Amino acid sequence: MTPGPVAPPTPPTSGSTASPVLRLRDVGWSVGGATIVEEVSFEVREGEFLAFIGPNGAGKTSLFNLISGLVPTSRGSIALDGADITALGVAGRARRGLGRTFQTSSLWPAVTVAGHVRLAAQAANGGSYRIWRRAAAYTDQVERVLHRTGLAHRAGTAAGALSHGEKRKLELAVLLVGEPRLMLLDEPMAGVSAEEVPALTELIRSLHRDEGRTVLMVEHHMDVLLGLADRLAVMHHGTLLALDTPQAVTADAAVQQAYLGEAL
Repeated sequence: MTPGPVAPPTPPTSGSTASPVLRLRDVGWSVGGATIVEEVSFEVREGEFLAFIGPNGAGKTSLFNLISGLVPTSRGSIALDGADITALGVAGRARRGLGRTFQTSSLWPAVTVAGHVRLAAQAANGGSYRIWRRAAAYTDQVERVLHRTGLAHRAGTAAGALSHGEKRKLELAVLLVGEPRLMLLDEPMAGVSAEEVPALTELIRSLHRDEGRTVLMVEHHMDVLLGLADRLAVMHHGTLLALDTPQAVTADAAVQQAYLGEAL
């Protein structure tokens, strides 16, 4: 049984008093004297969809690495639901509800679709990998998530036999079974065929609008982002160049200059 739909989230307003799900304050990262990310600050409200764009090497994935705890910040602070998580690693942030997918697939080719989701469900339910423990609960979770992501008919298929679009859906299924508070999606359309992009886009749209999930996403497909995002954030040379509605950002002269002068 899939979760019931909820009302679409209302984009944040300047007068909102709700505590942000995510808050970055002057976050930076330097390596060997070179600044990769510099003094990035923003807030994300519950149910918001914030998309990140920018030229290659602008610092988008590096920023996601900082938010998810894959690399430590050199300066600044990160808070999740009002609690400072700056010192926490990947596992600690995941336990607090932060989930992430990556540009490059990390699936096990020989493990089935259901097997991937079951392992993720076991980890989310206390980290036990004893397959006989609470098997019925895991089965219910696996079936629900596979149905939600449109992969129920592929449950027994090895991940290596999936199309790129199906692999991206499986990565989302693995993420969803842990019920993340905040989802970070790093280029989910990478490697996906043009024929599969609409279905994957619709799945992400549904997770956001129908279930009210909070999403941060890096993506190069502007046509995809313009149909999904409440706000666009533009990264350039490791800094946050702009953060506003899609309409305002795409009309911004500085943003267009960052994209080699081409209109977005």
